[in-house]
Formats: sequence, structure tokens, C-alpha cells
Amino acid sequence: MDWFPIVAGTFKVLALATGMFYAIKWHYDQGKKGKENVAEKREVLRAAGTVAAVFLLSLSALGLVAFALLRVLGNDLSFP
Repeated sequence: MDWFPIVAGTFKVLALATGMFYAIKWHYDQGKKGKENVAEKREVLRAAGTVAAVFLLSLSALGLVAFALLRVLGNDLSFP
């Protein structure tokens, strides 16, 4: 049982290092491809902002629904 953390840690470090290498290589290659025009960047940023806003609204709605459900079920939600 003493060998498991060593093997698991080694695997984790190798997997993360490989992933970082390919991520950096991919971004470097994308930078060499060429520059996008400003309109495409604006569209991508707008889409990313929309996705982030929808995610935050969904997360807030889920939190409110969970809070309401817990209150209905009679759980004590007060701080000590």
C-alpha cells in the first residue's frame, strides 16, 4: 500500500506535464497561423460572454431552487 501514492503521483505529474506541453504547443501553433480579423474576435468574445452569463444565471437559479426546497423540507439553514 505504500507504493500507491508514488505511482499515482508520478502518473498525475506525467499526465499534467504532457497536457501542458500540448496545450502550449497548440497555442503557439495557433499564434503562428495568422491573425484573425477584429470582427471574428468580437463575435467570439460576445458568444463567450453570453455563455458565461447563461451559466451564472443557471447557477443562481439552481441555488435559489435548492435553498427553497431545503426550506420547504424543514432543514435548518441559519448560521450558528
